[in-house]
Amino acid sequence: MTNLLTLMEMRKQGVNTQYILRGGDRLGIYFLETGAVSRGSKVIYDRAHSAMAEIQPGMVPWKEVFKEAQWFHWTGITPAISQGAADACLEAVKIASEMGITISTDLNYRAKLWKYGGNREAIMTELTSYCDVILGNEEDAEMHFSIKPQGLDVSRHGDQITAAAFQSVCEQMMQKFPKAKKVITTLRGSISASHNSWAGVLFDGKQLYESPQYQITHIVDRVGGGDSFMGGLIYGLLTYPDDDQHALNFAVAASCLKHTIKGDANLVTVDEVEKLMGGDASGRVAR
Repeated sequence: MTNLLTLMEMRKQGVNTQYILRGGDRLGIYFLETGAVSRGSKVIYDRAHSAMAEIQPGMVPWKEVFKEAQWFHWTGITPAISQGAADACLEAVKIASEMGITISTDLNYRAKLWKYGGNREAIMTELTSYCDVILGNEEDAEMHFSIKPQGLDVSRHGDQITAAAFQSVCEQMMQKFPKAKKVITTLRGSISASHNSWAGVLFDGKQLYESPQYQITHIVDRVGGGDSFMGGLIYGLLTYPDDDQHALNFAVAASCLKHTIKGDANLVTVDEVEKLMGGDASGRVAR
């Protein structure tokens, strides 16, 4: 009964589960060793023969799935898992584009996943060419497309990141992907594994928007930081379609709060995000 009620509530909220496919030998998993201070976190992936690794084009009825959709988001992790997953993702973006659906991506470079022999740059270039909104960080742009910020080595000066240094990345991305209307870069300054600065920039082809910078001095869990940023950005762009600055600020604040939550899901409310956006970072108990 509980599961049935949960599914019914999800459908009321616009989350439909009827197109979920089941296949492969199992679900993919990963193992995380959480870092602290000067010791970085480490991830081991176990995705071979998982459901997503076994997906193939033609398995998902995309035109039916997209019938009432206005936005399709894909992540660079999907085409990194297998050739079938890359081909199915390409099938999806082509159909979404034909149907006039907004397409976004988080480029998400993962060196430990690209092992099946696919041409990463060619695959990611074709997929990204269909996108209206592109999110990535400096490593994603460099590893996928050999695009990097001019005059900045992030690996050496990661605690001195400035927004202006990344305008060249955004401009190069728009030149490479002319369909893109917005290019967004997250700015993570890594003082240590436990202390990061966090901000973002959004470039619309004419203007570079810069968010406030947050100091996350006691990270609880940074896994899901990028996903929470993208979720907040999509929400912001849909909710404030004429205010890119507000949408960007919402994404950064939402992701900042995610760093205080164990697990890879952001459990905060819109009100909590807007409270932080308004300058209240006190962390006082809500009674």
